[in-house]
Amino acid sequence: MSFDFTRGPLAGALVFCALGAGPALATNGYIANGYGGASKGMAGAGVAVPSGVLGLAQNPAMGHKVGNQAGLCLTNFWPDREVEVAPGGPLTPGTHKSRNDYFLIPCGGANWVLNDRVAFAAFMFGNGGMNAEYDTNFFAGLGAGSAPVGVNLEQAFISLNLSYRASETVSVGLSPILAVQRFSATGLEAFAGMSIDPGNVTDREDDWSTGLGYNIGVLWEPTPQLAFGAAYRSKIDMEAFDKYAGLFAGDGDFDVPAVATIGMAWTPQTAPKWTFTGEFQRIFYSDIPAIANPNAPPDGPLGAGNGVGFGWKDMDVWRLAAIYRHDERWTFRGGISHSSKFIDDSSAVINALTPATPQWHASLGASYRVNERWGITASWTHAFENEIEGSNPALTGVPQPVKIRMSQNEFAIGATYRW
Repeated sequence: MSFDFTRGPLAGALVFCALGAGPALATNGYIANGYGGASKGMAGAGVAVPSGVLGLAQNPAMGHKVGNQAGLCLTNFWPDREVEVAPGGPLTPGTHKSRNDYFLIPCGGANWVLNDRVAFAAFMFGNGGMNAEYDTNFFAGLGAGSAPVGVNLEQAFISLNLSYRASETVSVGLSPILAVQRFSATGLEAFAGMSIDPGNVTDREDDWSTGLGYNIGVLWEPTPQLAFGAAYRSKIDMEAFDKYAGLFAGDGDFDVPAVATIGMAWTPQTAPKWTFTGEFQRIFYSDIPAIANPNAPPDGPLGAGNGVGFGWKDMDVWRLAAIYRHDERWTFRGGISHSSKFIDDSSAVINALTPATPQWHASLGASYRVNERWGITASWTHAFENEIEGSNPALTGVPQPVKIRMSQNEFAIGATYRW
């Protein structure tokens, strides 16, 4: 189900939120690796340990663990994207570096504990995105192409959250989600002849779409030392990008994939200042034809239901993290995460537009409690450079190798207020 919220009395607020989502975060594919500074300081962990108001985006059952709290956060994001094209084919050879290497992404919200059983929250965050823009149009040799060539996708989520404490050991939660996204593409004239709708492939400026989904979660704490968490965010059926109906499979359809996460946390009885947590997450990219359809060889024309996609597969993400509560003021965090390879070598050519190659993330973070009300949280995340190399003769006519690579750095900072 989807609704057009980009027009009418809510337009200004939602446009601001979507613009503020930014085109990307430290990512697994194009989905953020954690939400809010505390989670990001643990390489995205947060389904079994509380990580502030934005942690409710990972497990809606955390309302009573978060307590009465409001928070604002700002992420500084530096992606480094590069495409290396070998000679010997129609693609322009050389090393092509994407511009636009710094972004600001805001987030924020508040949580209210209404009574011993019920907590309510409202918050906004950037779910993720993808951006690449190259001064040289290396696809021009396939037929035509203006410069720059690239794409920009931004996704913002606005959520209400209801947590219910069913017993002393079990809590559950539900978050309805309003998703807002916008997309634009430039310089893809070479692909218009491969489309069922050549007039809606490229250079159509920004297009917007909205959709509704939900996130559900559970937290089980059988002992003071152990906690288990699980959450499932539904696939979100988004309105189609009409201006790009000839680019994405299914007449411009670009839905948001479902995400499932499970994890546990352990606080040793002999070392209560420490908490260790581990998680497993699956992102169901294969359910989204525009992302998952193959491109070597293409099954159908661009825009068709079986049209060319980016060849992404489901992604599995593993996380390990630790929290050290030094004293009443200082808390330190750290973590690592690893995701499965979800792009085959043969998909490297088309993914030059979306070189989301990193698999390893490492994070450090800290929180400082200024006084009984105010606190500051900061984190640093590095996504290690990774590359994928392959060719697609079905697209280029000859096996011309293309190598894509990306690394990322992210600094998040936020302030919290408790009452």
